[in-house]
Amino acid sequence: MNPASLAATALARTLRVDGQGAVAMDRAVPEETPVAFVYDATTEAVMMATPADLEDFAVGFSLTERIVGSAQDIAALEIAAQAAGVELRMWLTKDRAGALASRRRTRAGPTGCGLCGIESLAEALPTLAVVRSTLKVRTGAILEVMKDLADRQTLNRQTRAMHGAAFFVPGRGIVIVREDVGRHNALDKLAGAMARGGERASEGVVLITSRVSVELVQKAAVIGAPILAAVSAPTALALRVAEAAGVTIVGVVRADGLEVFTGAERILTG
Repeated sequence: MNPASLAATALARTLRVDGQGAVAMDRAVPEETPVAFVYDATTEAVMMATPADLEDFAVGFSLTERIVGSAQDIAALEIAAQAAGVELRMWLTKDRAGALASRRRTRAGPTGCGLCGIESLAEALPTLAVVRSTLKVRTGAILEVMKDLADRQTLNRQTRAMHGAAFFVPGRGIVIVREDVGRHNALDKLAGAMARGGERASEGVVLITSRVSVELVQKAAVIGAPILAAVSAPTALALRVAEAAGVTIVGVVRADGLEVFTGAERILTG
């Protein structure tokens, strides 16, 4: 299969039933495909994802999972579409390849299902570098751009089944939007697009169209995002991790207001 032929959506035949009766119709639904992250010919993880913006996904996942420290640590990248899914084949620079090999050797062996393949409780909650940023943002600006994000989600308008992640820079507006059936995948794609485009996370706000889970806070902290804003609420663990990592959490962003859970000094009210 040619990678260029991968589609983010497909058509499904449905029976629409409402107060006026029933009518057969076609509607767009999102594709969901196994995507394997392969480093130096060894598979590290397999995620179910929408097969779009895969270069961004490869780079972003590698960054947020701390497999690489920068996009430049990936010496080469190839997208290989297979009958069963897609392989994102990456070759790392010598130092990063050695570090990943050492990490693999320390693993105890096969275990049950866990967080992205981690194998200890300590790995689930790693110590994160504290995010440093002088950024301050008005509440009105966050309300405005979250509404703008909904309008910019092309795939979600077609399917009503996609999460979105975006990067907002005061004075510039939303500069990048990425979508996926998985909220973590959408954020990884955004992180990759930011890294590839030279955007500095410290200068803006990451917007997400989901609840704030601890994994999303961790990914935001790894890329250095000072503010994470979401349409839904955070978990208690996500807030504890955000406090420790210096990440401002703004949740329940709706047309009538929002709630600031951590790092209120970065949010200008009134």
